[in-house]
Amino acid sequence: MRGQSSPTSLQQGTQNQSTNRTGGNGTGNGTGSNVSGNQSAGNQSDVSERAISELVNLFHIPDEWARLILTLLVIALSWYAAQFLTKTFGRRIARRFRRPSVTRTVLRLMRGVVYVFGFLTILGIYNVKLGDITISLTVFSAVIGIVLAPIVGSYVQGLFVLADQPYEVGDMVELVGRDPPQRGFIEDVTLRYTKIFTFDNTFLVVPNGTMRERDVVNYSAEDPRSRLTLDVLVTYEGDLKEARELIEDSARGVDRVIEGGPDIRIGSARYPAAPTCYIENYADHGVNLRLRYWVREPYKLLTVRSRVQERIWERLDDADVEIAYPHSHVVFDETTGELPVSMRDRGPGAPERGYEGESRAQNTPRTDGDGEERDDVDAGESDEDGHDEGGADTSGPDDE
Repeated sequence: MRGQSSPTSLQQGTQNQSTNRTGGNGTGNGTGSNVSGNQSAGNQSDVSERAISELVNLFHIPDEWARLILTLLVIALSWYAAQFLTKTFGRRIARRFRRPSVTRTVLRLMRGVVYVFGFLTILGIYNVKLGDITISLTVFSAVIGIVLAPIVGSYVQGLFVLADQPYEVGDMVELVGRDPPQRGFIEDVTLRYTKIFTFDNTFLVVPNGTMRERDVVNYSAEDPRSRLTLDVLVTYEGDLKEARELIEDSARGVDRVIEGGPDIRIGSARYPAAPTCYIENYADHGVNLRLRYWVREPYKLLTVRSRVQERIWERLDDADVEIAYPHSHVVFDETTGELPVSMRDRGPGAPERGYEGESRAQNTPRTDGDGEERDDVDAGESDEDGHDEGGADTSGPDDE
């Protein structure tokens, strides 16, 4: 009948439709896979190539000029990005760490990351892949390791310096071991070196490895006050109490010297803030007095020390207190004004010679100041009982 279809034809139509749908889906999936592959390839294509093509088409310039312009643009953007990060996060980082050296190091690392990103972008402009560089570094790793070993060691030492905090930017330090000792202010601390602005108006750049191996005196670490010591040797004939008071008063009158106040605490010990003079010891030529006084700032230690010594000299000179010095006393014979010296040859029967070399056996007469002859008796030849070596008694009523 018209308008009726057999079940067989309906089934065949259904199968055809299913086949068509399946084929359509298969075709669609294949097309979608190709599109996805093309999109992935497009995503993996270098963005720099598109930028170069745009520049070439827009300005009608050679490909090399386009790459050069793009390189300069990347360098400029990297520099401005680094400056922007420094200005934006500089204060926050400073408040976070509260140490200028660490703050500067963190900001340098941030700028370094920006510059590395810009460098990789420039490599992409010239179609240089990072894998090629990695292979090259692997081939020459031994040589590069030998060359970079000191540099890497310096960076590691810099990390230790930043972690140990032996000094900070602005501290006054002294490098022990130099002749004369080098003093100055810490200008900058990096991962590779420490820059010191010396009192001679010069910059001293010292590797961090060297700084860790040497003794460094920090005058500004905790307390800017510094203690100085001065030894003064006075004679035994002087008044020690008066000398100590004069020395202490001399130091008090100098500018930048702490005249008094609460005791200064260093660790668990306490020291008087006022200048104090102690008796150190009894030396061969006098009494050694030691003065200890504190200076408010460590910036002019030599000037303060010189002024203190000058005032001590003036005060002791006015008070007739003598400063001792090494010397020797030579005592002559009070009656003749001559120093009896004899020289004896060793051995039996050897003649004895006087201070001018003549033989005592000659018994050469001598005259005193009035021209009269006199007989000298050598004190070294007589014993304690007044007998000389020959047994004759030479003592008399005038002998002491």
